[in-house]
Amino acid sequence: MEKKVRRIGVFTSGGDAPGMNAAVRAVARTALHMGIECIGIRRGYHGLINGDFLPLDFNSVSGLSRRGGTMLYSARSKEFMVPEGREKAVATCKLLGIDGLVGIGGDGTFRGLLELSKLGVAVVGVPGTIDNDIACSSYTIGYDTACNTAIDSIDKLRDTMQSHERCSVVEVMGRHAGHLALYVGVACGATAVIVPEQEIDYEHDLIEPIRQARSHEQRTHFMVIVAEGVEGGAYGVAEKIREATALDTRVTILGHVQRGGAPSARDRVTATYMGYEAVKLLVAGKTNRVICLQDDKYVDFDIAEALSMKKSLDIQTYTVMKALTGMEQLKPKA
Repeated sequence: MEKKVRRIGVFTSGGDAPGMNAAVRAVARTALHMGIECIGIRRGYHGLINGDFLPLDFNSVSGLSRRGGTMLYSARSKEFMVPEGREKAVATCKLLGIDGLVGIGGDGTFRGLLELSKLGVAVVGVPGTIDNDIACSSYTIGYDTACNTAIDSIDKLRDTMQSHERCSVVEVMGRHAGHLALYVGVACGATAVIVPEQEIDYEHDLIEPIRQARSHEQRTHFMVIVAEGVEGGAYGVAEKIREATALDTRVTILGHVQRGGAPSARDRVTATYMGYEAVKLLVAGKTNRVICLQDDKYVDFDIAEALSMKKSLDIQTYTVMKALTGMEQLKPKA
């Protein structure tokens, strides 16, 4: 006979992403609808170790869907990295009578959930990261909002770049993943996009497209999108452009502005569905799972299996970028 779930905990961890609040709301209200108490764990694993929590009810999560950031806060926890810290986290779960735990975040969050699962805690992960780099899911909460925020900023920046006939190098987030940079580059009609996963011949794949845009299109301003994980960063790329073309090249680093703002409709709805599905899994007695979106359907994977997957860049998007900018076919890093 399955153990009845009476109390569920929910927390957010790692970098915040627009839509996390909507996921928290969905977990809380779905649990309450099923007659289950819901406890919000503040400050991620740090809060779980130290018993930093608050009860969640219908009123306390009202209006959360439209708010950016995370009302449960997020924090790193070095203590959780060691066995003694994880034992403290498990002790908190026992003390609070938590029958299941929902963690919203990225790979780091899921690795923590996996460790808690090994210690007997029922856990479910919900992918929330603007990098969209969770391999088991075609989409992660926050990605659409971050893309739109970046695009809006770049559109405004392009106006002044055009006025002064400059080359703009814009660095977007994506330390180990270029999904955001590539998508934004296509959306804003960038001259070139540079990502950490791909080898690039700067002469053929960056300088030559700029020269072609100048000679064939009579362009006097250029937009280059760089993911933050690229070696040398945006300033290194800008220096290469300046040396090769003598263009007035300026760098703009969008930084954490991409994490903020009210979530888009897609992020609100996706987060709501994922939060709902997470509670359903716990009620069904399942554990060590990650909620994923595949082919417009919500499915779940074993956390260990999910963490072992690798997500490559979208080849079709690269094909479109190449056709529209004249970039050479990019080659994956060995």
